[in-house]
Formats: sequence, C-alpha cells, structure tokens
Amino acid sequence: MLLPGLLYFLVFHYIPIYGVVLAFKNFKIMQGIMASPWVGFDHFEKVFADPNFYRVLNNTLIISLYKIVFAFPIPIIFALLLSEITRERFKKLVQTISYLPHFMSWVILAGIFISIFSLNGPMNAIVKLFGGDPVLFMADDRYFRSILVLTDIYQGFGWGSIVYFAAIAGIDPQLQEAAIMDGANRFKRIIYITLPMLLPVISIMLILRMAHVLDAGFDQIFNMYNPKVYGVSDILDTFVYRKGLLETNYSYATAVGLFKSVVALVLIVLVNKAVHMMGGKDHTLW
Repeated sequence: MLLPGLLYFLVFHYIPIYGVVLAFKNFKIMQGIMASPWVGFDHFEKVFADPNFYRVLNNTLIISLYKIVFAFPIPIIFALLLSEITRERFKKLVQTISYLPHFMSWVILAGIFISIFSLNGPMNAIVKLFGGDPVLFMADDRYFRSILVLTDIYQGFGWGSIVYFAAIAGIDPQLQEAAIMDGANRFKRIIYITLPMLLPVISIMLILRMAHVLDAGFDQIFNMYNPKVYGVSDILDTFVYRKGLLETNYSYATAVGLFKSVVALVLIVLVNKAVHMMGGKDHTLW
C-alpha cells in the first residue's frame, strides 16, 4: 500500500534532485547537463546582485507571513467551533462543504474570484449600493494581497482542519466530563482542556509551515495576478517560472530554486530547535 506513495516521492522529488547541478553549470542544451561547463557560484552571484531578486523575495516573505498570521489560526478555530456542535448530521454536512474548495483547481477558483471582484461583480455591486465608485480590485496594489490571503483561507481552511479534528477526537472524554462536573462552561473547556491538548499538533504544524515560508502559493498567484500588480504579487516561484521557462535561463532559475530549498531547511531546523529549547520536547519533529 505504501508503494504508490514511495514511487511518487522517488520520481517527482528525489530523482529531480539530480538537476540541482544546473545551478553550478553554464547549461548548454545541446551539450546536456553533465557535459555543460562548471561555473561554480557565478549564478548565485548574479542572483544576489539582481535587484529584481530582492523585490520578489520581499513580496514572497510579506505574502507568506500574512498567510501564516491570518490563515494558520483559521483551521484551528474552525475545528474548535465545529467540535462543539452536537448534531452529527449537521456537523458532517458543514465539514463536507468546507472540504470542497480544496479539491477545486486554482484555475477554476481564480476564474470565480476574478468574476466576483470584477467591475461588474458582486463586490462592486455592494460598493455601488453604499454609494461608492467601482474599484478594479484585481488590478489595485492596495487590495490584491488581502484578496490573496482571503481566497487562500477560503480554499484551505476546511482541509487544514482535518488534523485538528483528529486531535480533538483523541482527547480523553473523561477530562471533559470532569470539567462539566466542576461547572466549567464550553468556553472554559476549550481554553483549559481542548487547546492545551492540541498544542503538540499546533506546534508541529507551525514548524512544517515555517519550512514553506518562501512558498507563497505559485498556483494561486500565477492564476490571479496580472502586470498591474506585479509590484506586490511577483514572488520567487513566478520569478523562477519566467527566468527558467520563458527566458530559458535554466541555470539562473535553478540557483534561485536551490536558494529557496536551503532557506527552508535552515528554517525548519531553527524553528524545531527553538521549540525544543522552550521546553516543548513533545511538540517537535525530532
């Protein structure tokens, strides 16, 4: 049963590591990867000397941190609230509906959101209702990042809550019963029983999320952004896409991608170590 999953990681994650050597070569497509000449760290020097790199790095960090601050807590809150519902049929219905956006491609979701925020869409209809002038939300620097965060929450909060539902289901019901006997209301039971029992899971999920701090969501941004908002939405992944596939500068793009991977490794090790030093030995990956 594990074989399909192992094959997936082998074919799409481990074998492609071979291509990392492109970051240290002046790749010539007619010569192939191994026959192309070595250039050492030349491409990394070009990357760190490129002002556009720092612009997209800044955008990536800002968008990613926005998503961590505003999107990370939502699945936890949703799981806590839904776990308090006693009607099982209603709870399952809400769960199923919340999962659906996760299974929709960003190509579809982007089309829906572009229509919603268009000049003739529902959002501008509300703006007009209150006497305002129509706004090009998807082409306005002031709103685009907020739209990215909100749509990311919509797409992922239901699916992200599954692990928290599982953790809540594993809490000993005798703890809840004892708290009820002591007169604790629902809010106090959440604060003093459910949340403390969820801390190990929350800590591990946060550590894993920090490893993706330079992944601001390529699929989402690529399908939703436009040249008008490049200044606030162009991220490392879209930058690599243009440099590698559109400009065929494969070695430069590989150097940027390798930089991302190294930063992700360093972050996950540092955050895991920090949590361990703060006394959360049971809340870390290793």
